[in-house]
Amino acid sequence: MLKYVIRRLIQAIPTLFGISVLSYMLMLAAPGGPVAALTFGPNITPAERQALAERLGVNDPPVVQYLRWLVGDDWMRWDSDGDGISDGSVLIPLMGTARDNKWQPILDDNGEVVMEPLPPGTNYGILRGDFGRSFYQGRRQVLPIILERLGPTLELGIASLIMGLGIGVPIGILAAVGRGGLFDNFTRVSAVVFNALPVFWLGLLLILIFGGNGLDLLPMGGQCDVPLSGGCPPIYLRLEYLILPTFAIATGGIAGFSRFMRASMLDVISQDYMRTAKSKGLASRNLWFKHGARNALIPIATFLGPALTGVLTGAAITETIFAWPGLGRLVVGAVTQQDYPIVMATTMFVAILTIFGYILSDVMYAWIDPRIRLS
Repeated sequence: MLKYVIRRLIQAIPTLFGISVLSYMLMLAAPGGPVAALTFGPNITPAERQALAERLGVNDPPVVQYLRWLVGDDWMRWDSDGDGISDGSVLIPLMGTARDNKWQPILDDNGEVVMEPLPPGTNYGILRGDFGRSFYQGRRQVLPIILERLGPTLELGIASLIMGLGIGVPIGILAAVGRGGLFDNFTRVSAVVFNALPVFWLGLLLILIFGGNGLDLLPMGGQCDVPLSGGCPPIYLRLEYLILPTFAIATGGIAGFSRFMRASMLDVISQDYMRTAKSKGLASRNLWFKHGARNALIPIATFLGPALTGVLTGAAITETIFAWPGLGRLVVGAVTQQDYPIVMATTMFVAILTIFGYILSDVMYAWIDPRIRLS
């Protein structure tokens, strides 16, 4: 098992590299750009736009921009004062304590090597754990921004996944047991309806029905009523804020898991060992939910790994509709503003999580079914 996981992780390295190259090129090919968005005012001169482009580094060739994002820019010529004109200092690649102490050796006018502090905007590249600085959010580091939004997204994603599995799997089992009955037909029609409903439309409908303009039973958006001291109370004190967005996301999971579980359970029910267990007088509760459900869960493992990835990436529209301060809402704003560092950082996080999700699916196969061995 361990060798299999290590081999899959090694194979993922070229996959991640290809994803990064393709994503970066697609991002740069998009019309407009961060400079156009940041200098939308009519009083901005072309010289000021050029200086801003130099400072952000977005006017360099695509290959140079990608390499700077990948391995950093402390080895490159740098416009330290942001005036759009290179200061002529040639940076020598950093080694040893020079990089650790954030000092750079440069050649002065006399050709001698002197040590100077690295410019404030120096980027070390993702290979050294630096995802760059946001173009819009005060030139803040990207990684702290993402970590700030990660908690709310985990709350919403995990809650929706638990609801989807907790409701969808039992519905699928009961529908298979009562095949062709009223409950089976009702759940099949409901699954089609919920799969067909767009998430944004369902979210708006829930707000209109249960929010302030309707029954006024649940909050219309947000994560909590932020007190004067800032921050949100523990989740068990603000569950009412979680109900509507969680249900909006979980409806698709409930419909999908129930249909897959029904189909898998129907196949299990027709097996000889199930008929033998029933003929021996095994109680129906143990027969369906314990004896048969474990084998029926094997196909579900195929979707559970990617579903765990969706915990962090599948709530962009819902977070925007419900004003939920999560990672999905951050990505929507970054794509709109063409904030390249945030877009690329989240893209790589999603790629890594997707690969881990599929590896987890394979591992879960072996855990659910002892007959399966990974080699």
